Amino acid sequence: IMQKIKIACVADNSPRAQAAFKEIKKAYDVVEISKRRTGAEAIVVLGGDGFMLQTLHAYMKMKLPFYGINCGTVGFLMNEAVLENLEYRIKHARSTVLYPLHMYARCLNGKIVQALAFNEVSLFRQGRQAAKIRVAIDHVVRLNELICDGVMISTPAGSTAYNFSAGGPIIPLGANVIALTPLIPFRPRRWRGAMLPHGASINLSII
Repeated sequence: IMQKIKIACVADNSPRAQAAFKEIKKAYDVVEISKRRTGAEAIVVLGGDGFMLQTLHAYMKMKLPFYGINCGTVGFLMNEAVLENLEYRIKHARSTVLYPLHMYARCLNGKIVQALAFNEVSLFRQGRQAAKIRVAIDHVVRLNELICDGVMISTPAGSTAYNFSAGGPIIPLGANVIALTPLIPFRPRRWRGAMLPHGASINLSII
């Protein structure tokens, strides 16, 4: 007999996710995630990829594994919507480590902004004219002038969202790479981006 585990559970507002949440609360030992010390061994996330990313940001400091159940559409980050034998599935799930992007930005007024991103970091033009961006990788300039609407740097977790819509590649979750994807590039016209090691330092400068 497998030892029972305590799980915390969060669900988005969709009817499908809320119905699954009620079933899980009836069948399993679910603890309140809002409590300071839950005793939980895993966090079950009911929803789609967007809700999973939102939950990662909200509860990553708890340092618990997240187990997603797809109650959305694409579900690239989620498991199939099966609630039976949930404890067994969590115990025997294949784990994947996500490496968030650390964004460091210096604004024109000198203000410095920092943030972590599990999906992507995007730089967009704000005026009517196309942006002119210099791209350096690991302190080496690779593009002196990229003329475009913007640039996106995407993790595997974010590769199926805006990155894919912009023509970027879908990256398997276990791949230790990130995607550098231009948004509506004008010059160089045929450049569609690059795949880089997840530890690469990318510097985007407005010129």
